Amino acid sequence: MSSSNFIDYVKFCSRSGAGGAGAIHFRREKHVPKGGPDGGNGGRGGHIILKGNAQLWTLLHLKYKKHVLATNGESGSGSKSSGADGKDVILEVPLGTVAKDAETGKRLFEITEDGEERILTPGGRGGLGNENFKTAVNQAPRHAQPGEPGIEEWIILELKMLADIGLVGFPNAGKSTLLSTVSEARPEIADYPFTTLTPNLGVVGYRDYKSFVMADIPGIIEGAAEGKGLGIRFLRHIERNSILLFLVPADSDDINKEYNILLNELKKYNPELLDKDRLLAISKSDLLDEELMAEISDDLPKELTHCFISSITGQGITDLKDIIWKMLNP
Repeated sequence: MSSSNFIDYVKFCSRSGAGGAGAIHFRREKHVPKGGPDGGNGGRGGHIILKGNAQLWTLLHLKYKKHVLATNGESGSGSKSSGADGKDVILEVPLGTVAKDAETGKRLFEITEDGEERILTPGGRGGLGNENFKTAVNQAPRHAQPGEPGIEEWIILELKMLADIGLVGFPNAGKSTLLSTVSEARPEIADYPFTTLTPNLGVVGYRDYKSFVMADIPGIIEGAAEGKGLGIRFLRHIERNSILLFLVPADSDDINKEYNILLNELKKYNPELLDKDRLLAISKSDLLDEELMAEISDDLPKELTHCFISSITGQGITDLKDIIWKMLNP
């Protein structure tokens, strides 16, 4: 998934169709010169609908769609004939897409299942024809309802990636290297911060043809929750992960301190993230001997599961997969 193709934010004007007007009409047949009212109802205006598609991973196909317009419903006619409904516009989106009102920032809903359909902007209702207004004292009503107008609003769609494991760490902690080691994903890797500018997904193979999905999320820096660095643009992707895998390199000045800074950024962004299962992996552990590993282990929180890994030598990678699988399938 190249950076140019991964789009996780779009904003567009959504306009639903207006409802058709109800008809004012009376039966006029050869032997019924004064037939009653038979004006039909107007058709409903077209909806703007979001539909989940598990095969999509990005909002790229909506990037240049600045206006989404549904058609109007048709007017009713005689013989109690209703007008045709306006044609709905269905926008397919990846699972994990959140719809928001661009003016207020209010969250409208989230698409989480394949094939799930939700009305984003409802079309206007069609007006009732004069046939509906006939009463005992008014046998020939000469009025009908106009159709309701459509709705025009600005909408924001944000994508939260769906993955079993979300990699959390500072820039250059080795997240991309780990993902490329355990899966077929090939993220850009280099020895400088913010190599990863877009989230990457990888399917990690496990024993007996089992698998789970891991997401490499761009590195967090201190102050990310306030928008520093890449800021909260990518923090939202972590919300959809079942397990948070914190990655801290063995050559860090203080592994425990670095872990707590990362944890604090997640807490400031969304305290509910701390309810997720957490796992700490100390990367680049080929630099450590057993004595240093024991010292580091003693300094870490006792309740925190941790392991030592090296994506270069393969040290601890099998153990890491075993731990993750047990956490996903308790």
